[in-house]
Amino acid sequence: MKASFLAAIVLFLGAVLPTSGAAQNAGFAGLGQDIAGFAQPQVNQPWEFPKDHAAHPNYRIEWWYVTANLQDKQGRDFGVQWTLFRSALRPETVLGWNDPQIWMGHAAITSATQQLTAQRFARGGVGIAGAKTTPFEAWIDEWKMQGSDDFSSLFLTAGGADFTYDLNLETDKPLIFHGQNGYSVKSEGGQASRYYSQSNYQVTGKLMLLNEEIEVTGTAWLDREFSSQPLAPDQQGWDWFSLNFDDGSKAMVFRLRGTRDFYAGTWITPNGAASALAPAEIILTPKRYALVAGRKIPVDWQVILPTKGVDISVSPLNDQSWMPGLFAYWEGPILINGTRSGRGYLEMTGYE
Repeated sequence: MKASFLAAIVLFLGAVLPTSGAAQNAGFAGLGQDIAGFAQPQVNQPWEFPKDHAAHPNYRIEWWYVTANLQDKQGRDFGVQWTLFRSALRPETVLGWNDPQIWMGHAAITSATQQLTAQRFARGGVGIAGAKTTPFEAWIDEWKMQGSDDFSSLFLTAGGADFTYDLNLETDKPLIFHGQNGYSVKSEGGQASRYYSQSNYQVTGKLMLLNEEIEVTGTAWLDREFSSQPLAPDQQGWDWFSLNFDDGSKAMVFRLRGTRDFYAGTWITPNGAASALAPAEIILTPKRYALVAGRKIPVDWQVILPTKGVDISVSPLNDQSWMPGLFAYWEGPILINGTRSGRGYLEMTGYE
């Protein structure tokens, strides 16, 4: 079994990672490579729930992604990440170790002074990892996201050598569909994904952080996205913001970095109604850089959404919010000040 798993990882690396020096032409983690035989997102493609909450093995890549902004009773801020990635070597599933679906899990807790992370890998087809409905469950080893098929109620658990967390997520708000009913364009060349979120979770639970049990409350944001080529060949990575404002409004905006940067986003009203933001409605400007894992990373930003009256500065809870491992990137909670206040999350990939 171990030999089969190692062979799977070798195939996984060959399928999704660019060779040394090729990242500029292949996008972050090879996501700009064109893979024949996989399904491609289509405009006006209907959604099928709860089926679409589960895995889509005919698409090349997919993720279930939760970020949470939390506080304890003393007012200390924490961030939590729970992510399950699926990557396919071929657009099919089979039972046993020959299954071409590779799964990777990332978990993290961020405080003002610490960034604790863990990573898991598994091969599909043998029950170690997967995602299904009725009832909904996404898992890798003992890490789980499970709950109702409409995503209104979820339970998260994960951990590493020096941390664990158990969180309950509840919402009565609708799902958010990005772009054109979930058809999210990522480049002027037409690369796209199917992308939806639940941006309105209320969270209760506990963290175990270096043997300290901490009760927390806060908010969480769930992203669901699947595609087969979400980046153009010249795009190296992205800067993605989820913004939860204290007045109840929210926004998701991102920049894909390439020969010509590409911008997109979604504005969400307090009652959960969503509308797309055009590229001209989004201005993202780095304001301060920090040295993180030997890389120069933009950690303070100005975000302007002129049509929404938003002109804010965002700063990290912890500059060193680095997720190490096979696919390394920056991911951490942010604090928001300016024309609106609040909290959110920032993810930055592809910084060499």
